Amino acid sequence: MYNVTVFKGDKTNKGWAGHVLERHLGLPLNSSQSPNFGSWELKTLCLKRLTNGRLTIKETMAITMIDPYNVVRTPFEQSHLLNKLTKIVIPARIWINKKEDSSILYGIYDFEIGNTEVYEQIREDYELVRATIIEKGFQALTGKMGKFIQPRTKGPGHGSTSRAFYARTSFLKQIINIED
Repeated sequence: MYNVTVFKGDKTNKGWAGHVLERHLGLPLNSSQSPNFGSWELKTLCLKRLTNGRLTIKETMAITMIDPYNVVRTPFEQSHLLNKLTKIVIPARIWINKKEDSSILYGIYDFEIGNTEVYEQIREDYELVRATIIEKGFQALTGKMGKFIQPRTKGPGHGSTSRAFYARTSFLKQIINIED
């Protein structure tokens, strides 16, 4: 109905459910670092059932690409990362199977970063990325960094040179108040 690609060959477009929501709400697909609805950012979160039937976070959530030139010159308070996080709306869906023939909306969550311990930890995670780029270079970034937000490769397969800020699953569990 919305012409959203779910599969390309044997690869799944992990963002397909979010793209369907964006199209349904009238937004064309884009990759801008600004919040995609101007005053708010839509980020879909995928949940899966454990063998005991409980729900858990299926995977980390990409927030925004890391542009090393911009990150080096931008403190956290003016960053694209903070801009997106302060305006984020998270529809959580339940992953059913690899066929991706359906998706169940579990709930919709907003995230209030405020001036809290969470804010401070995310600021520390960002500033660690910033310092690493300045002192060691962009290629020194690793997914092992950051408590809530990690810098990870983004793109197909190993060897990708692009990086993005990702919310860790432990952090996402706090946002939607879910435990394994």
